[in-house]
Amino acid sequence: MRNRTANILIVDDEKNIRRALSMILTSEGHRTTQAENGEIALAFAQKEDFDLVLLDIWMPDMEGMQVLEKLKQLRPDIAVIMISGHGTIQHAVEALRLGAFDFLEKPLSREKTLLAVQHVLEQSYLKQENRELRGKLEKRYELLGESKAIKNLWKKIQQAAPSKGRILIQGENGTGKELIARAIHRLSNRADQPFVKVNCAAIPEELIESELFGHEKGSFTGATAQRIGKFEQADGGTLFLDEIGDMSLKTQAKVLRALQEQEIERVGGNQTIKVDVRVICATNKDLEAMIKANEFREDLYYRINVIPIHATPLRNRKEDIPIYVHHFVKTFCEENGFRTKTVTPEAMELLMKYDYPGNVRELQNLIERLVIMTVGDEITANDLPEYISHHQAVFRKNISGAKTLKELKNEIEREYILAKLNENDWNISQTATVLGIERTNLYKKMKYYDIRQN
Repeated sequence: MRNRTANILIVDDEKNIRRALSMILTSEGHRTTQAENGEIALAFAQKEDFDLVLLDIWMPDMEGMQVLEKLKQLRPDIAVIMISGHGTIQHAVEALRLGAFDFLEKPLSREKTLLAVQHVLEQSYLKQENRELRGKLEKRYELLGESKAIKNLWKKIQQAAPSKGRILIQGENGTGKELIARAIHRLSNRADQPFVKVNCAAIPEELIESELFGHEKGSFTGATAQRIGKFEQADGGTLFLDEIGDMSLKTQAKVLRALQEQEIERVGGNQTIKVDVRVICATNKDLEAMIKANEFREDLYYRINVIPIHATPLRNRKEDIPIYVHHFVKTFCEENGFRTKTVTPEAMELLMKYDYPGNVRELQNLIERLVIMTVGDEITANDLPEYISHHQAVFRKNISGAKTLKELKNEIEREYILAKLNENDWNISQTATVLGIERTNLYKKMKYYDIRQN
């Protein structure tokens, strides 16, 4: 058992039982509090946090089952072991249904008691560690900002989250579409159920159906075992279909049927499987233009676009940049065991002038690199990469030759991608990581801008 002291409440109307349990537990280093009835136990639970409650079923005035219900109302996560001198299977089942962790019968031996307590505390500690770990991950990738755009976004998230409506998140790469989806899930009634992500652009066409719907053993070459698909994995929870604009028309048709019927069939199977899944989709593409070009199904578009949400690019909310910078600096310093570094006003001014084609993801990657590679406790303007410190000069050079806003944006983006490719010796994967975009998306941009290595 972990060397950790637990605070345990013992509830039993028999004084000798309370005393014996207390002696057993305190001998193992635990702290104990004794209550002779349910009312006293509930009064203690309101004033103090207990790691575990040992609760007798048969007590005068208020039976243990009633106390259990009230304890769970006070603290839903509290661990409870029910004990009884003449319990039945029915009592054990009812206790577990009401939220008890275990059920023990008297007489209680020292070994049996300590084993049950050890098991419950181990599980409780694991749950606590998981909550803390999840909290740290959410903190690292949380949706930050105080701009009007972010405040409006949070209003939409809070309105949409409790509903059952399907959501389509649109925005450029790196704008935090997955963060928005996770925030919606976290604030929904499905928060305790799975959040399952599928990157539709990263899965080959011949495997996407198996990935989404699963397959039966022997259904195709290489299907050596049954596979549970993402729809089934997300049953009861949320399925996030990222980059849905990259999904083929054939797969779109099957996803549409799954959404309409709330049921799926595994590849190679003939059994219909009911699923209860809330689907959130995201894309950086113009789906309406794709519908006109017969590249995206109009009926699927209206199915997934019940609640539209737009992720604003970082260049349109630059007042949020210092918030992200300070957050990422603190996070990466903690992760690397550094003292928290500071960013000089001159460096921050340059960081705020830059447009970040890769959005928040690009800024995050940049700050991580600066935290690791900067010597000393201060990040200065001299530590910034050349493309940021000379961004204004590049902008002034391009602005004179651009005729329209789109031409200007394209010219700057092309020049920036070319600079990053040269910086990374034309390593596509490394450049895509620095840009904060998928490798497939970088290839598309290189083709669009006719960027080739000399």
